[in-house]
Amino acid sequence: MQETMMGALGIEITDITPDRVVGTMPVHNATHQPFGMLHGGASVALAETLASMGTWNLIDQETEAAFGLEINANHVRSKQDGIVTGVATPLHKGRTTMIWEIKITDEEDKLICVSRCTVAVVKQRQK
Repeated sequence: MQETMMGALGIEITDITPDRVVGTMPVHNATHQPFGMLHGGASVALAETLASMGTWNLIDQETEAAFGLEINANHVRSKQDGIVTGVATPLHKGRTTMIWEIKITDEEDKLICVSRCTVAVVKQRQK
């Protein structure tokens, strides 16, 4: 996954179960906005990654794929360096969509961002 956005941003999945996905992301130059703080887009990328991975974990990976459909985020606190941790929990596990809540916190468990992401479950074309 090094050649994906996950690799570019340094996102690592640390735990994945049917009811929770946990991942971390460093706060450094690659995830900063021009003024040296964590970019809101990097937080959104972490949130959507966790929601997509959580959905992927719950679907038939041979015949279905997961795609982000909608995401929103509230950026609560800024961060200049260190690590943020995202925890995604499903609010809805449907047949064609899943909805995830993602809370991103710092090392002191202070809320940095809260997000909700809807992920589409799409049948893959058979080869």
